[in-house]
Amino acid sequence: MLEVNYRDHLLRKLKQFSKEDIILTHHGKLQADFRGIDPEEIRNNILRPTRLVFAGKQKARNKDEEKYDCYFGYSKTQAHRYILVIRRGKIIIPTVMKINRRWQHKVQKHDKV
Repeated sequence: MLEVNYRDHLLRKLKQFSKEDIILTHHGKLQADFRGIDPEEIRNNILRPTRLVFAGKQKARNKDEEKYDCYFGYSKTQAHRYILVIRRGKIIIPTVMKINRRWQHKVQKHDKV
């Protein structure tokens, strides 16, 4: 099944938010620390999403939220992957991952890296 890239849609949505609107959950903080990702870098990637190359929409738990699987590319072998949940004027980040291998196969069908 071909996955749709919601990158442009998400870019428009992200413009509405400020640093105070970004919430990294306890699990997200633990994952960021474990994977050596600075929480400030996560917030900066969301506020200035120049590295966002792919955003796949996922099924949200509640009707009043949107959920996205996002890839922020640093190189052909380095990327950050965040799950973003947009709900009630906030961006909630339940988990973050650092990818240290070729990751483009996930997004090559949708966007040039």
